Amino acid sequence: MRHQITPQNLKRRILKDALRKNEDRDAAFRRIIRSIPKGKVSTYGKVAAAAGYPLYHRAVAKLLRTASLTGLPWQRIVGAGGEIKLKGEAAAEQRFRLGMEGVKFRGKRVNMEVYEHALRSWETVD
Repeated sequence: MRHQITPQNLKRRILKDALRKNEDRDAAFRRIIRSIPKGKVSTYGKVAAAAGYPLYHRAVAKLLRTASLTGLPWQRIVGAGGEIKLKGEAAAEQRFRLGMEGVKFRGKRVNMEVYEHALRSWETVD
Protein backbone atom coordinates (compact mmCIF):
# COMPACT_ATOMS: atom_id res chain seq x y z
CA MET A 1 0.00 0.00 0.00
CA ARG A 2 1.38 3.38 -0.99
CA HIS A 3 1.42 6.26 1.42
CA GLN A 4 -1.00 9.01 0.59
CA ILE A 5 0.65 12.36 -0.04
CA THR A 6 -0.81 14.85 2.40
CA PRO A 7 0.30 18.41 3.15
CA GLN A 8 1.76 17.15 6.44
CA ASN A 9 3.75 14.37 4.73
CA LEU A 10 5.02 16.79 2.09
CA LYS A 11 6.09 19.30 4.73
CA ARG A 12 7.89 16.56 6.69
CA ARG A 13 9.64 15.39 3.51
CA ILE A 14 10.78 18.94 2.64
CA LEU A 15 12.02 19.60 6.19
CA LYS A 16 13.95 16.32 6.17
CA ASP A 17 15.44 17.04 2.75
CA ALA A 18 16.44 20.57 3.83
CA LEU A 19 18.65 19.04 6.53
CA ARG A 20 20.58 16.93 4.02
CA LYS A 21 23.79 18.28 2.59
CA ASN A 22 23.28 19.49 -0.97
CA GLU A 23 26.16 21.40 -2.58
CA ASP A 24 24.17 22.44 -5.66
CA ARG A 25 21.35 23.87 -3.56
CA ASP A 26 23.77 25.66 -1.22
CA ALA A 27 25.67 27.10 -4.20
CA ALA A 28 22.37 28.41 -5.60
CA PHE A 29 21.56 30.01 -2.22
CA ARG A 30 25.02 31.62 -2.08
CA ARG A 31 24.63 33.00 -5.61
CA ILE A 32 21.29 34.60 -4.73
CA ILE A 33 22.58 36.02 -1.42
CA ARG A 34 25.59 37.55 -3.20
CA SER A 35 23.24 39.22 -5.70
CA ILE A 36 21.61 41.33 -2.96
CA PRO A 37 23.23 44.79 -3.15
CA LYS A 38 24.60 46.76 -0.25
CA GLY A 39 21.82 48.60 1.59
CA LYS A 40 19.13 46.07 0.61
CA VAL A 41 17.73 42.94 2.24
CA SER A 42 15.72 39.85 1.39
CA THR A 43 14.09 37.06 3.36
CA TYR A 44 15.07 33.44 3.90
CA GLY A 45 11.99 32.33 1.97
CA LYS A 46 12.55 34.62 -0.99
CA VAL A 47 16.21 33.56 -1.27
CA ALA A 48 15.10 29.92 -1.30
CA ALA A 49 12.42 30.54 -3.93
CA ALA A 50 14.71 32.63 -6.15
CA ALA A 51 17.30 29.82 -6.01
CA GLY A 52 14.69 27.34 -7.25
CA TYR A 53 13.89 25.76 -3.88
CA PRO A 54 10.59 27.24 -2.71
CA LEU A 55 9.67 26.13 0.81
CA TYR A 56 13.35 25.61 1.71
CA HIS A 57 13.70 28.75 3.88
CA ARG A 58 15.02 26.60 6.73
CA ALA A 59 17.79 25.30 4.48
CA VAL A 60 18.86 28.91 3.84
CA ALA A 61 18.93 29.52 7.61
CA LYS A 62 20.93 26.31 8.14
CA LEU A 63 23.46 27.34 5.49
CA LEU A 64 23.94 30.71 7.16
CA ARG A 65 24.34 29.06 10.58
CA THR A 66 26.82 26.39 9.54
CA ALA A 67 28.74 27.53 6.47
CA SER A 68 31.81 29.70 6.20
CA LEU A 69 30.42 33.19 5.77
CA THR A 70 33.57 34.63 4.25
CA GLY A 71 32.53 36.89 1.39
CA LEU A 72 28.84 36.17 1.95
CA PRO A 73 26.71 39.18 2.97
CA TRP A 74 24.72 37.13 5.52
CA GLN A 75 23.47 40.25 7.28
CA ARG A 76 21.19 41.03 4.32
CA ILE A 77 18.91 38.06 5.05
CA VAL A 78 16.06 38.70 7.47
CA GLY A 79 12.85 36.98 8.44
CA ALA A 80 9.55 37.57 6.71
CA GLY A 81 8.33 41.02 7.59
CA GLY A 82 11.87 42.35 8.03
CA GLU A 83 12.62 41.03 11.49
CA ILE A 84 16.09 39.89 12.49
CA LYS A 85 15.74 36.25 13.54
CA LEU A 86 19.15 35.90 15.17
CA LYS A 87 19.48 36.20 18.93
CA GLY A 88 21.78 38.10 21.28
CA GLU A 89 25.13 39.35 19.99
CA ALA A 90 24.54 37.92 16.51
CA ALA A 91 21.34 39.97 16.19
CA ALA A 92 23.13 43.10 17.39
CA GLU A 93 25.92 42.52 14.86
CA GLN A 94 23.43 42.00 12.03
CA ARG A 95 21.57 45.20 12.94
CA PHE A 96 24.88 47.09 13.18
CA ARG A 97 26.09 45.79 9.78
CA LEU A 98 22.79 46.70 8.11
CA GLY A 99 22.91 50.13 9.72
CA MET A 100 26.42 50.65 8.33
CA GLU A 101 24.97 49.89 4.88
CA GLY A 102 22.28 52.55 5.36
CA VAL A 103 19.37 50.24 6.19
CA LYS A 104 16.97 51.83 8.67
CA PHE A 105 14.67 50.05 11.08
CA ARG A 106 11.17 50.71 12.37
CA GLY A 107 11.49 49.34 15.87
CA LYS A 108 12.77 45.78 15.42
CA ARG A 109 11.97 45.51 11.71
CA VAL A 110 13.52 46.63 8.47
CA ASN A 111 11.12 48.69 6.38
CA MET A 112 10.69 46.11 3.62
CA GLU A 113 8.86 48.55 1.34
CA VAL A 114 12.02 50.64 1.18
CA TYR A 115 14.87 48.16 1.61
CA GLU A 116 13.71 44.84 0.15
CA HIS A 117 15.64 43.81 -2.94
CA ALA A 118 13.46 42.31 -5.67
CA LEU A 119 15.13 39.00 -6.51
CA ARG A 120 15.01 37.53 -9.97
CA SER A 121 13.37 34.14 -10.17
CA TRP A 122 15.51 31.03 -10.45
CA GLU A 123 14.37 30.66 -14.06
CA THR A 124 16.28 33.79 -15.09
CA VAL A 125 19.38 33.51 -12.87
CA ASP A 126 22.53 32.86 -14.87
